[in-house]
Amino acid sequence: MTGTRDGAIARAEKYFDDGGFLEELQRRVAIATTSQEQGSMPALQQYVSGEMTQSLEKLGYDCTVLPNPRSEYGPFLIARRVEDPSRPTVLTYGHGDVIRGQEEQWRAGLSPWKIVIEGDRMYGRGTADNKGQHTINIAALASVMQERGSLGFNSTILIETGEETGSPGLADFCKAHKDALKADALIASDGPRLDHRRPTIFGGTRGTLNFNLKLTMREGGHHSGNWGGLLANPGIIMAHALATITDERGQIKVPEWRPKTLTNSIRAALADAHVDAGEGAPEINEDWGEKSLTPVERVFGWNSFEVLAFKTGNPDRPVNAIPPSAIAYCQLRFVVGTDPHDIVPALRRHLEKHGFGQIQVEQARDVIMNATRLDPENPWAKFASSSIEKTAGQKPNMLPNLGGSLPNEVFTDILGLPTVWVPHSYAACSQHAPDEHLLAPVARDGLRLMTGLFWDLGAQGRPG
Repeated sequence: MTGTRDGAIARAEKYFDDGGFLEELQRRVAIATTSQEQGSMPALQQYVSGEMTQSLEKLGYDCTVLPNPRSEYGPFLIARRVEDPSRPTVLTYGHGDVIRGQEEQWRAGLSPWKIVIEGDRMYGRGTADNKGQHTINIAALASVMQERGSLGFNSTILIETGEETGSPGLADFCKAHKDALKADALIASDGPRLDHRRPTIFGGTRGTLNFNLKLTMREGGHHSGNWGGLLANPGIIMAHALATITDERGQIKVPEWRPKTLTNSIRAALADAHVDAGEGAPEINEDWGEKSLTPVERVFGWNSFEVLAFKTGNPDRPVNAIPPSAIAYCQLRFVVGTDPHDIVPALRRHLEKHGFGQIQVEQARDVIMNATRLDPENPWAKFASSSIEKTAGQKPNMLPNLGGSLPNEVFTDILGLPTVWVPHSYAACSQHAPDEHLLAPVARDGLRLMTGLFWDLGAQGRPG
């Protein structure tokens, strides 16, 4: 074994400081991989077959681009570097697709497809979600190779191009290519840090299910003067139905949606964590959500119901008519212990019990991202925490799961892996919105942390 841990980290720092990171990320951001839009297939193919394959082959990876089992969606890249079958294998994941550019909504002087740096912010679509994050991890792997001459473990990298459309085909793909993706653990990056100044590790994600509540009373609107007081208003009925789902501070009232898995060990893991999303983040409403819980417990240990949009009549051009229908677009983010297949049936039973059986409840997508969680005492979690603390000089925030959702159940349930996520973004990064950006200090720190983590894995071998 040659080189040193400090030497590998110094290489990663130089790569960032000398502009190597910006150069690579700019190439990737410039490819408009908007998987939510028609006509995106050439860009998605270019990202994995061109940009990522060329970059990873230079690092000694064998790359294979494979079609999605659902042919209308983008392809997958599997890149493998096998140094010694007796050494551990780590699977690293990233997604090359991004949401719509929303070009017309970006601030003057900014563009989704060209990185612009202002102070500590690196603006561009995908800088935070997820091109910047997997660029950091691949560069950290490269820094270890350059310093040591090898990784000291085996590495498999999976890049998908459909995460922003719910990862269609990912589960079937991983089932079909289980041997090629066989590993000891997943170490990947997505989502935000809990506090932009402190590293975060999370071991899973909340699940997510989108559904719509619909109520149609009749065909067409009717004059509110002639018919007011005679015809039931579906907007009012829908508002009252929604009010049975939570109370006035958002506390969930559907019994099956109230978790029983916020254990003492989970509370202990969250005890020293606090949310600090950084400059530009909204102020937390302390009097919102489950009253008996801390703000951190509400996000990482509990379920949250949201009304994403509510429409009745014609909001843009109201007229004096009783509307014929109402629709509410809703979502439940849920933790381990909530049965995803009973979310919609439980809501139907709840509405029926409260006299709103006429309201239809329909699942909005055919893909459910299930909830996953890794015990903070798992050897892989403890190994990652120890390594990151050594590099950062402070303990990371250890979360059993992220508040958001990722297709993590594919890795836990299908591939059978413990999953360790180390995010390199922060909550106020404007992902999924105009002016998305990556914080340069967090990106540079992420390079250091991941280089140290990969170095330690090559030196130590399998944890536990």
